[in-house]
Order: sequence, then structure tokens, then C-alpha cells
Amino acid sequence: MMQRLEEFFSSRAAVVLAVAVAMVWGFWSAPLYDLDEGAFTEATREMIASGNYVSIYLNGEPRHDKPILIYWLQAGSVHLFGLSEFALRLPSVLAGLAWVWVLFAFARRYTDQPTAAVAALLLALSLYVGLIARAAVADALLNLYLALAMFDIYRHFQRPSRTLHTQVFVWLGLGFLTKGPVAVVFPVLVSGLFYLSYGRWREWLKLALDPRGLLIFVAIVLPWHVAVYLDTGWAFFEGFYLDHNINRYSEPMEGHGGGIFYFLLVAPLIIMPFGGWFLLIFPQLRNALSRPLDRYLWLWFFSVLAVFSLSGTKLPHYLLYGMSGVFLLMAQYRAKIHNSWIGFAPALLLFALFAALPQLFGYLAGQADRLYEQTLFQAGAERFTGWPQAVCVVALMLMVAIVFLRTALWRRLLLLGFLQALLVAVLILPAVMEVLQGGVKAAALFARQHGKDLVFYRTFQPSVSVYREQIIRRRPARPGQWVYVRVDRLDEFLAQPSPFRKEIVFSQPPATLIAIEEKGSD
Repeated sequence: MMQRLEEFFSSRAAVVLAVAVAMVWGFWSAPLYDLDEGAFTEATREMIASGNYVSIYLNGEPRHDKPILIYWLQAGSVHLFGLSEFALRLPSVLAGLAWVWVLFAFARRYTDQPTAAVAALLLALSLYVGLIARAAVADALLNLYLALAMFDIYRHFQRPSRTLHTQVFVWLGLGFLTKGPVAVVFPVLVSGLFYLSYGRWREWLKLALDPRGLLIFVAIVLPWHVAVYLDTGWAFFEGFYLDHNINRYSEPMEGHGGGIFYFLLVAPLIIMPFGGWFLLIFPQLRNALSRPLDRYLWLWFFSVLAVFSLSGTKLPHYLLYGMSGVFLLMAQYRAKIHNSWIGFAPALLLFALFAALPQLFGYLAGQADRLYEQTLFQAGAERFTGWPQAVCVVALMLMVAIVFLRTALWRRLLLLGFLQALLVAVLILPAVMEVLQGGVKAAALFARQHGKDLVFYRTFQPSVSVYREQIIRRRPARPGQWVYVRVDRLDEFLAQPSPFRKEIVFSQPPATLIAIEEKGSD
């Protein structure tokens, strides 16, 4: 049996199954989440509605947080398949699948088939990777272009090729159009350090400043920048490059701060259930001096870690920019990890958390100060009570059984990866998203069904605009309009004096719709 298990983990079939479960299974079924997905997708919807494919607008106002490429891809998908979660998320799903394939192809070239398959499985089955690959945001696409650029740089180092050199600049340009300077900073920084470590800095400098390559990069990046300048002037450049890059790095934005060790603590969590495996490969750092591939991959990881550890703004997914190479390192040294306590401890805590979700949500509901959080936590407790909790308990028991299997630690952890991916894709994620966004989506669709204009009251949830297919603003309502009110502000809104009659027409936590009518009207 164990021989068959190893053969399976070394096969393409295992990789196909992993991406099918972790990235593809039901990616279209969960409601869009606010704010990130809602903001990206509403900006795409407004792009299509206005016919302006140059400048990005959200709720009718300029949006300067990201360049254009992800919006173009989402818009193209919507044109093909119609406005839906499927169409809006499809570019990210395809980018995630391509990301896995790129890692597999590179690892197979420089190691072997079994190692390549394991590396691809680690990438596909890691918790946070699966989440961003099925979300209508820019991160899966950016990670794809980073992986393409970084792997082609190493290929060129080993065997110089004009084609590879050209491809690097193409990936840099497309990455820049996806998320800006971050797509260029790390390939340039890591390749420079790598070439310098071998005394080949003059060669690197010649490659980096190659006129043909720079021309290709400019040809990809410049046309849209010129077009957006002609359309809006300097507004995008000030908003994106100054606020969302320089200011974001120098100080925390939107409360996303953290200490110098933030990412060291986050790293094992975002790649669950493989956090212990990640910790167990650090003794292999010694091989970086003698193995060029190891040196390159470790430089990649530590460069990302160092740059973002010094950043004022910190978010968990930032570290993923350096994890593609780490997954290959973990696969290479899979036979050298033996400490089951370290290997399984992070995952055991996660599965125990899943099994105790009703109790955890119930406790948080009791501790929450605001009605909004109380409502959501209580809904979460109810949603996971009964058969969902029973499923999570069974999953925990299966995990314990996997722990005691008589096979290598890495095989047991991969089995656990499949179990986690299945549990998250089939139960955890749909249930959580239904609690958070089910009422939001239902309210918006109810308003669209009745042809009613909406206004927001002291909130902004862009997914409502997507589902209603309308720009929704925060302003006083006129008779004939409906007001979208969050559950925690309902009493406040109803208590306000008004010359108009207010009537609740829809309620599903956390959303309420209130009709505004002239007093005395039917």
C-alpha cells in the first residue's frame, strides 16, 4: 500500500486531483466577499458598464490601488460567460493552475519527477494558496508572473539563452501591469544577489540593463500608463505609486501593521497543513553554499521576508511572493524530515479548531462588543452546529489516524493536505462565506428582482453593487428607493426622524432593506 501511495504522490494524477479539490471545486458557488473581491469585481463591472477600459472606477470614484491587467482579464471573462462569480473568479483560478504547472515543470527540469510532483502538491494544497486562487483578486496572477520570471532567471543563469532573457522582461512587464513595482523588485533584487554571490555581477548588470529587454518591458507597461494619464492626469500615479506603494511601505495602511517578526509567525500558518514541514527544512540551509539551486531559492525567500518585515503595512499573502521556491526546497528534502511532533502540531491545532467551531464562534459572540460581530459569530455558531461539526470531528479523527500511519512523515502530511483541502473546499469555506455574505448577496438580488434603486446607510459593501448591477452611494434616500442597512445600525436608522415612511422589506443577517415611501402612500 505504501509503495502505491508513493507512486501516487509522484504522479501527475495526484497534482491534477490536488488542484481540482483545492482550487477548482465549487469556486463559483460562494458569494463574493467584501471588501477585496467586492471592490475588484465592482470596478470590473463599472468598467464594462461605462465602456472605459483605461481608468478604474469603484462606486463611480477613481480607484488607484492596482494597475489594469486583472480588471481586463475579469472583464474579458464576463464578456464570454456573463456577470457571475464563475466569470469573475475564473482568471484567478486559471492563474493558480498555471502557477502550479510552472513550478512542476521547473522542478522536473532541475530535480526529478517525484520531487516536482511533491512540490506542486505542496503549492496546490497549502491553505492560503487555495484561497487566493479561487478569489477574484490580483494575487494569484501576480504569483504566477513572479514564478515565471524567477524560474526563467535561474534557467538563464544555468544556460544563457536570448529567448529566456526576453521572456523574463515579458513576465516583468505583465507582472507590473498586475500589481506594480513589486513584480520587478524581487526578480531584480534576488537575481542581483545571486549573480553577485558567484562574482558574476558584471554579467548581471549587462543583462539587467539590456536595451532590448528594457524596450520590451516599456512596450508592455508604457501604453496603458500613457492612456491613463491622458484620461485622468496624474491622479493614478499619485494614488498608486505614492499612496499604495511608498506610503504603504513606510507606514501601516488600513490597520494592517505588525512587528518585525510578523512574517516568521505567519509563514507556517499560510501554508497549512505544512507549517511543521517548513520549519523542519531549515537545517538544510547549509546546502545553500554548495548547491546553486538551493542558494537561489533561499535567497528568494529571505529577500521577500526581509523586505516585507521592514514594511509598515503587513498582510499574510505578501510572504507568498517568496514561497514558490520554498515548496521546491521542502520537496527536495522531504526524506530528511522526521520529527512528527513539529510536523503535525500546527495542523493538529487547525483541525481541532475546525472541530470546535460552534463553541469558538459562540464564545466570540459573547465577547464581541458590537452587534454586527455578535450577529455574525452567533450565525457561525449555528451554521456549524450539528452535522457540520460532526464532519469536522470525523476529519480530526482521520487526521489522528494519519498521524499513526507507518510511512514517511512527508507522505502522511500530504495525505493530510488532501484531507484539509477537501474539508475547506466542500464545507468550511462555503459555510463561512454564506454566514458572512449570504444575506448581503440575497439582499442585492432581491432589490434587483424588484427593480429598486439602493442607497447605503453608513456602510460600503461593493459586492452589493455587483449583484444589484448598480452604483450604490451613501446618501439620504428619496421616496421610491430602498436603503441597505447593516443589522447593527438598523435601530439607529429606524429611530431617526424622517418626513417619509420606512418599511422593512427584506431581512437576512447581516443585511436589511428598508423601503422609503411618502407618508400616506400605499
